[in-house]
Amino acid sequence: MTISAAPTLLASPLTTPNAAEAAAAALAPRLFAHAPHSDQEGSFPVDEFGWLREAGLLAAPLPTALGGCGLAEAASTEHLLSVLRHIGRGNLAVGRVYEGHVNALQLISRFGRPDQQVRWAADARAGHLFGVWNTEAQDGVKLEPLPNGRYRMHGSKTFGSGAGHLTRPLLTGALPDGGWQMVVLPADALPPQYNNTFWRPLGMRATSSFRVDFTGLEIDAQDLLGSPGDYYQQPWFSGGAIRFAAVQLGGAEAIFDETRRFLRELGRTDDPYQRQRLGEMSLLIASGQHWLRAAADFVAHPLSELSEAATTEATVAHANLVRSAIEELCLRLMPLAERCVGARGLLRPEPFERLHRDLTHYLRQPAPDAALADVGRYALQKKQPAYLLWER
Repeated sequence: MTISAAPTLLASPLTTPNAAEAAAAALAPRLFAHAPHSDQEGSFPVDEFGWLREAGLLAAPLPTALGGCGLAEAASTEHLLSVLRHIGRGNLAVGRVYEGHVNALQLISRFGRPDQQVRWAADARAGHLFGVWNTEAQDGVKLEPLPNGRYRMHGSKTFGSGAGHLTRPLLTGALPDGGWQMVVLPADALPPQYNNTFWRPLGMRATSSFRVDFTGLEIDAQDLLGSPGDYYQQPWFSGGAIRFAAVQLGGAEAIFDETRRFLRELGRTDDPYQRQRLGEMSLLIASGQHWLRAAADFVAHPLSELSEAATTEATVAHANLVRSAIEELCLRLMPLAERCVGARGLLRPEPFERLHRDLTHYLRQPAPDAALADVGRYALQKKQPAYLLWER
């Protein structure tokens, strides 16, 4: 299966991270209203990403010197997480793919040469959709160096979110010496083969997370990003978990808002048991919002007295705390909402069935137990009392 995709809309520039946050907040209700239309296996929220392009949100993560508003810079982390949260409460599938777009642009900004940054920034401003494809099975991607300085690709990636719609996917491949190299593929000029039979999910249907086969494609050296091993550099690799946690919290906020609407429409707001459940749900949502603010503070204000290695370790441990806490609160919130709305609320066209499927599926991020165990390891090796352990 081969799908062609090309950007069709140019972006209106956003000048500040505040403006990006406001744009995402304004777009969220429109994304939510349209979500049922793209909730099909093999579907993709094409219209929704057109709206993101028009709003300037595809270019917003770029540095200001390259036509963005610096949304992905460390000092703007709180705004970035709010943008992701708003998009997630609009549509988790859109949030998943947009988070990958942000991730790719951050990696390019961090590891790209100046000429590459300029070239790929121009693509983002023109409306190209980026993303990150790293997951693979036994037939993973390998890069074969050719005598003419080019590279021939072999193998596949799984869970290629946005397959057929990402025109600039960032993927990783193994070099003959075992090095793990990033590549930004011009997929509109070099389309891989997409296998949509791989994607039969519980939720997140509209992410088009297909199996992608790159065998036979040849790329130039200028398509290589950074040096081998850069992709796994810390704290950015594990620290990026706060981005998908923000999208997940947005999905939980959508469930909260819809539960409250449903109860109001039924006239059940005076029921003491419903009030108690909404109180518990409010506690969980507020906790998640506090976690995201703490995560942003950790990134934006590293402790100057710590060494680089100690700062990296602390940032990774705190990011693992954040993703674990938000996963836990989402898992606690969903059954409370189910009890509030009952069997009637789980019937379409009510949105709960879709919201619960999407959030349940999206919460299954890799290695949750290892993430929490790493927090425990960090805590055990530190000597500070609890009141100082996570202080900024």
